[in-house]
Amino acid sequence: MTSPQEELLPGTRRALLHRIAVAQREGRAPSLVAAVVRDGRAVWSGARTSVEGLVPDGDVQYRIGSITKTFTAVLVLRLRDEGLLDLADPLEKHLPGTGVGEVTLVDLLAHRAGLAAETPGPWWERTPGSLRPGLADVLGERPLVHPVGRRFHYSNPGYALLGTLVEKLRGAPWADVLRREVLDPLGLHRTTVEPVAPHAGGWAVHPWADVMQPEPLENLGVMAPAGQLWSTIGDLARFAAFLAAGDERVLSAESVREMRTPAAPAEAADVADGYAYGLGLELRHQQGRAFVGHTGSLPGFLACLTMSLADDVGAVVLANCTSGPAPFTVAADLVRIVAEAEPRVPRPGGRSTRPIPPCSTWWASGTGDVRLRAAAVGRRAARAGTSLREGTTLAFPSGRGQRLGRARGLLRRGGAAARATPGRHGQPPRPGLVRVHPAAVRGGRSVARRRGRGGVAGPPVARRAPDVREWPCFT
Repeated sequence: MTSPQEELLPGTRRALLHRIAVAQREGRAPSLVAAVVRDGRAVWSGARTSVEGLVPDGDVQYRIGSITKTFTAVLVLRLRDEGLLDLADPLEKHLPGTGVGEVTLVDLLAHRAGLAAETPGPWWERTPGSLRPGLADVLGERPLVHPVGRRFHYSNPGYALLGTLVEKLRGAPWADVLRREVLDPLGLHRTTVEPVAPHAGGWAVHPWADVMQPEPLENLGVMAPAGQLWSTIGDLARFAAFLAAGDERVLSAESVREMRTPAAPAEAADVADGYAYGLGLELRHQQGRAFVGHTGSLPGFLACLTMSLADDVGAVVLANCTSGPAPFTVAADLVRIVAEAEPRVPRPGGRSTRPIPPCSTWWASGTGDVRLRAAAVGRRAARAGTSLREGTTLAFPSGRGQRLGRARGLLRRGGAAARATPGRHGQPPRPGLVRVHPAAVRGGRSVARRRGRGGVAGPPVARRAPDVREWPCFT
């Protein structure tokens, strides 16, 4: 018997080391560290450096830049889940006087608020946060550069607003709230606002000469929620596991899944590049794989955390240089190497004797006959209270120009009418649309009862359904 937690095969480990060695050499990074996550835990880590004898380990901190935004988004989602706000709330409701009160919280999370990408004045990443003591200094005189909610436009000041919102509702500094509500519960003890030894220094590498210049390490002040944090590959590996599965001590799996769902209008160039944005998370498609995570950069540092949920493999890449390696490309390659060399082995299967949980909600539409078939459902559907079982089918004709929703009242069982509501073709399933019962199935063929004249139920009418639509159950 093999365990899913066994370390990677030697050939896979060598391929991973080769990939980061090439990235470090070609990117001319002073150092580059990486980790791979599988089944919720780190299964490999590696490092390369240009300084002989000084190879960093998994406990060395690097600055992670905009990956900080994902942490800030988690804090906002926690406030929502506690009922202290709604993501559709205008900012003015909770943080009055900003001058951009009409933008909603979800607009800020998804970078669709229309705010400027950067702050006015000196470059905020290279100057002390004391130069921008308040939100007015971050937003400037013309904070909006696009219509609110109409397009994706990445905005660092937007996450400064979210950090200030967290401080207002929690009555404590953003850094303290982050430590108490996220870092400590998840065991991310090497993730800090200020660098704590051992940590890497940030460098700018001359593009054509073997010359390095130290980069400034500034405290970002009010802009901290957009990019302040320092972390390690070990801590970010644990954070990746959290973003894949959630943790009830911090954020539920359902809320984390919401973060991973596209929420911003995609630009044409982004669609072509396979890029979208959720709530504090970037979503990318590359070579047939869907990735979710975030990249980050600040003077002297590059970072990436990304995961392929389908492969259950994630990767973290950190480097201490302003430019050079492409962190997402390297991280995606690490995921691909593991997923292709050691694909996930499915758990042993077999026909279960346990009945499928009851399901009450189905959706479909069209102009042809439609058949509904029970499929596996989740815990939420299990509370629906009907007795449909896997494999049960029910069909009724929609007729010319009719939708499935026109079948309201056709089905009967024990005097209780089934429910059907019209839907538009192409929409996702929605709650409370169609209820069917196994009693409507006769002799292996799908059957619908129709009313006779005078409202009396007529005989069963057997119908075959050539157009089969199968949808998961939602309640």
